Amino acid sequence: MSAPTIVDVQGRKLKLTNLDKILYPATGFTKGEVVDYYARIAPVLLPHLAGRPLTMKRYPEGVGEDHEYFFEKNAPKFRPDWIKTAPVWSEGNNRTVNYILANDLPTLVWIANLASIELHPSLSLAADLETPTMIVFDLDPGPPANIVQCAQVGLWVHDIFKHFGLQSFPKTSGSKGLQIYVPLHTKTGYDQTKPFANAIARLLEQEYPGLVVSDMKKAVRTNKIFVDWSQNDRHKTTISVYSLRARAHPTVSTPVTWEEVEQALKKKDAARLLFEAKDVLARVEKMGDLFEPVLKLQQKLPQLAGLAAASETVGKSEDEPVSEDGAQQPLRPTKAPTKAKENARKKKTAAAKAKSPTSKRHRL
Repeated sequence: MSAPTIVDVQGRKLKLTNLDKILYPATGFTKGEVVDYYARIAPVLLPHLAGRPLTMKRYPEGVGEDHEYFFEKNAPKFRPDWIKTAPVWSEGNNRTVNYILANDLPTLVWIANLASIELHPSLSLAADLETPTMIVFDLDPGPPANIVQCAQVGLWVHDIFKHFGLQSFPKTSGSKGLQIYVPLHTKTGYDQTKPFANAIARLLEQEYPGLVVSDMKKAVRTNKIFVDWSQNDRHKTTISVYSLRARAHPTVSTPVTWEEVEQALKKKDAARLLFEAKDVLARVEKMGDLFEPVLKLQQKLPQLAGLAAASETVGKSEDEPVSEDGAQQPLRPTKAPTKAKENARKKKTAAAKAKSPTSKRHRL
C-alpha cells in the first residue's frame, strides 16, 4: 500500500491512507477515487448532510460478498476534535450515541478516508429530531421487476401529491430502485408522516394489486414493487442523495427529473436511470443540484381524509408503454368507472336495444 498522504483541506490537516487500495474490484475503483468523488461532489452533497445525524456504512476491505462491512453510528473516539457531533439518546442501546454531523468539506473527506462508501443521514435535523423535514417513499423492486416498474409506481406517487398541490422529487437509490422525496419544512411529526406514507402505500396496493405491495415480506414481493413507507421513522435513515453505493460498480443515488423517469418507463430502459460517479459529476456540472428544492421548499402535509379523492387523479396519460410480457398497458392506468356511471351506461344501452327491430324480435 502507498504511504499516507497529508493534505490541507480548508485549513485542516488530514492524513489520507491506502489511497491506491481497490474498493470496487469489478472496476478497479480505488479508495483514492472514492475520496476524490466525495471531495468533488461536496458542493451539492454537503447541504443535504449538514446538521443531520449521519450513519456511515463502512467497507474497510472494499465491496464484495466475502468482504465484511458495518454500520457506524457513534463517532469514532479517534476523530479529530474539530469534527462536530450530535448526542442522540438511543432507546435500544440505552445510551447516548454521538452521531457525526458532516457539515463541511474536511469532515466529509475524513469520513471518506474511513472507507465510508455509503452515507445514511436522518430525515430530521439534529436540532429537532422529532420533526422530519420530508416524507420519503423507497420503491424497491422484487425480481424480475426492476427500476422500470419503479418508474411507473413513482409516477403514481407523483400524481397523488400533485393532486394536493405538492411537489415531489425523484432520485435513484443507486442500487435497484427509485425513491420519491416530498419536502415539508413545516411543523410535522413522524406520527403524521409515517401513517400518511403507509396510507399511500396501501392505496396504491389496493388500486394496482398486480404491481404494488405495501408489505415488506419477501414472499409477496416477487415481480412487484414494494412501496417502503416505514423509512419515515425517527430511528431510521435513508441513503443520501449523491452517496455512492456498495454495488459492483461505483453507482450513485442520483436525482433525476420526472421527464427522465417517464422516458425510462416509455422506453423500458433501466439503463436510463443508472449513474456512476463520473456520470453524476458531469450531470451536476451541467444541471446543477436537481434536489436543491428538497432543502427548503415548505409544504404542508395533507390530511389523510383527502387521499380517497387523490386516488381518482392517479393515472392520467395517453402514452401506452409495453409491459414485460409484451402487452400494452396504460402509462398511468385510469380507474374503472364508478358504479353510478356503469348503471347509467347499462340503462342507455338497454334503451337503445328496446328501440331497435332486433330487440323487438328478441322479446317475442
